[in-house]
Amino acid sequence: MSKSINSTEEQLLFGHPKGLFYLFFAELWERFSFYGMRALLTLYMVEKIFKAIAERDTATAVVYASYGSLVYASTVIGGQISDKILGMRASIFLGGILMALGHFVLAVENDIAFFLALALIVVGNGFFKPNISTFVGSLYKEGDVRKDSGFTIFYMGINIGGMVAPFLCGLLAIKYGYHYGFGLAGIGMLAGLFAFWRGIKTNVFGDKGMPPSKEVYEKKILGIPQKTLIPIIAFLCAPGIAWLLASWKANYVSGIFKFIGVAVLVYLAYIIYNLKTSEARKKLIMAVLITFFMTLFWGFHELSGSVITLFASRNVDLDGIMTASQTNGLNSMFIIILAIPISLLWGFLSKNKMNPRTPYKFGLGLLLAGASFYILSISGASADENGMVPFYYLFAMYLIISIGELFMSPVGLSKITDLSPKNIVAFMMGVWFLSSAFAFQIVGFISEQLAIENVEGQIINPLDTLTIYTDGFHLIALYAIGAGSIVLLFSPLMKKLLGNVH
Repeated sequence: MSKSINSTEEQLLFGHPKGLFYLFFAELWERFSFYGMRALLTLYMVEKIFKAIAERDTATAVVYASYGSLVYASTVIGGQISDKILGMRASIFLGGILMALGHFVLAVENDIAFFLALALIVVGNGFFKPNISTFVGSLYKEGDVRKDSGFTIFYMGINIGGMVAPFLCGLLAIKYGYHYGFGLAGIGMLAGLFAFWRGIKTNVFGDKGMPPSKEVYEKKILGIPQKTLIPIIAFLCAPGIAWLLASWKANYVSGIFKFIGVAVLVYLAYIIYNLKTSEARKKLIMAVLITFFMTLFWGFHELSGSVITLFASRNVDLDGIMTASQTNGLNSMFIIILAIPISLLWGFLSKNKMNPRTPYKFGLGLLLAGASFYILSISGASADENGMVPFYYLFAMYLIISIGELFMSPVGLSKITDLSPKNIVAFMMGVWFLSSAFAFQIVGFISEQLAIENVEGQIINPLDTLTIYTDGFHLIALYAIGAGSIVLLFSPLMKKLLGNVH
């Protein structure tokens, strides 16, 4: 066993463990599938699934928010099951298979299949997403200075997939129909699974990612080994989740989600109470605070897949540039362009002992999010006689919010693994992604407030929607700037909770 570990440590590529780059491509293709589908989802619901009802924007907002919340809330359960039973490898394979199946079912032109497909993606993401990110952290020893840059490289893989997918899936959707775009997303998920499988076959991971206990992994419940029972239960959960998503008028997901949030907070309080040292408690409290700050940021950022996509479709002059669904790739494009320069900036500042601590980066990130929405809020002043605003406002908005994202997300992702006790790292990574789940509730609330009512066959007048959107963006800007200012004000106090973690 030690020989395997040593040989794995010696396999370096560009100064990082070689396994990082297999995980890079696995995540790249998984995110290709996820963001390719997401780029089409809101427009598909507005134009196809709910086209015959006056409240189609509201229905779309509720389903989009419920789907997004469940996608990320499921990571808490998936992370816990991985920690206790399956291990990271088996969890990633199970999640990938479920997600691929969901994307292919989404390619079926049927309303029932639509909700079932979303449900399969929800369950699959719960197993896949927290574990592949935790896997990256496991490649580095505690205190390894390369970890931050390793996560930034990994983050670039996410955004290469996130940039290319909306353009390609959006192109197929325009030329041949939405379901061809969804089908291409499914192929992307299979490519991600293949990349991960190749990493295992070439032994670049050594003994990492195996089940924590073979005895527990093989333990039989009702005569079925847990390694088999868990995938069966995962598949059986999908129809129930599909029903919840389809019941958008009742919005049961909102109530369930509140219960999940309370349960996670109670469990975290229990963990914090039982930690043996005050230093460990402080670090875990800081991990929870970081997660809360990300909730606020993602609540504004994730509007890109809903309200901002509809704004692009209805009020942005995109003629000859790209389609509304393809604008979803702008954020990832900027992340790719800026990820390495900002990573090098952190390195330069560290050498000169000027690198700001994590709370300051988070405060600045929230300020940048506010600035990005302020730009959209003033775009109405440049609208033409038809209520269409120039594309460069949307372009500038994505540029600024992408810089804010790089100040927060890859840095926070790395810090969660540093601040969390080792026996609950995968669970805490699940809690980290739960920030996005809560954020989608914010997205749903905002999207409902900015919903446009109309009936089938009625053409939406851009002059009627422009002020609704720009006024909404102005309020978002105020909230984001206010939140960022508060974080910066209390950053000196939060530095003490970080201890020896930068």
